[in-house]
Amino acid sequence: MPILNKDMQVCISLAARPSNIGTRFHNFLYDELGLNYAYKAFTTTDLPGAVTGIRALGIRGCSVSMPFKEAVIPLVDVVEPSAEAIRSVNTVVNDDGVLTASNTDYEAVASLLDTHGVDRASRVVLRGSGGMAKAVTAAFRGAGFERLTVVARNTEAGPALAEQYGFDWVASEQQAPDADVLVNVTPIGMQGDEQDVLAFEQDRIDTATTVFDVVAFPSETPLVRAGRAAGKQVVTGAEVIALQAARQFERYTGVALTDDQVRRASAFSREG
Repeated sequence: MPILNKDMQVCISLAARPSNIGTRFHNFLYDELGLNYAYKAFTTTDLPGAVTGIRALGIRGCSVSMPFKEAVIPLVDVVEPSAEAIRSVNTVVNDDGVLTASNTDYEAVASLLDTHGVDRASRVVLRGSGGMAKAVTAAFRGAGFERLTVVARNTEAGPALAEQYGFDWVASEQQAPDADVLVNVTPIGMQGDEQDVLAFEQDRIDTATTVFDVVAFPSETPLVRAGRAAGKQVVTGAEVIALQAARQFERYTGVALTDDQVRRASAFSREG
């Protein structure tokens, strides 16, 4: 990375639980490509103030994670269709004070469903109802899946999410139908208080064909480990975060990455 200088472009992330994954991913590629950029992760208890800072200080780009994906929408100037359709943002780009929001999570999930060859006729049970759950649910609908049940304790967000995309909702896993594909889009299994909790019951994992955990840190969540042990196809949050970060990188810098660059940057991001 170049020595800090007045012309350096700065990108940041905002998350409730910042990690080094995005920081290492972006900075690894800035260094390799000789770009005059730097990336830093932050958390905040003042989202409006943070967004004002992005605009006022000329921060080039901002990755947005839980719990800010929806709350940031009224604070930006332009909302692209990828974010408007699901009312959830994960990327903000600053062009001379004009903040444009988009959602690369949707793009990443849609791509992974293709590359893993997940059968569109599958019965899907998806746990979660937050901003990321919107992106994932929308990606499943956009990919042609018709049999999906949202499991969410939130009796407002859960039914609303399911209804928006023409799916079913239940309040608990025990009420959910049998599934071929299990998708966790909650903090269960994330490093912290719930890092040892299994997002779905073991008997569901045993009868599924595919296990998809969107939690990115750690990449080997209890659900991912249980899926691997049961011989299931596994899609990880590490794959999601690498693909969505690659698309963010292109928006921030104008540089399109190769598959090899994404793979190596993703591997490096998990070493620290």
